[in-house]
Amino acid sequence: MFVHTVFFWLKHPENGDDHNALRAGLESLKAVQEISAAYIGTPAETRRPVIDHSYDFTLTFVFTDKAAHDAYQVHPIHEAFVAKCSHLWGRVQVYDGVS
Repeated sequence: MFVHTVFFWLKHPENGDDHNALRAGLESLKAVQEISAAYIGTPAETRRPVIDHSYDFTLTFVFTDKAAHDAYQVHPIHEAFVAKCSHLWGRVQVYDGVS
């Protein structure tokens, strides 16, 4: 299993249109067939010193293996998402894990 987790910080988090546009773009990624499981969300209302809640959106996609992840990275839907939405975020942080 290959788990791909990405955190996004909007350039203008106060802009509702930007928020909605990024959410729609992230949701569009769920159409990629290589994704076995998908979660898209926002920070939870948990506050402890070890929790970073500074981001605006997170996604976690599970793939069967690294090959499926690699196919996702060059998939036309993913590439269209990056082209359409990359101007919205100021920072992206990726964490990949395998089991």
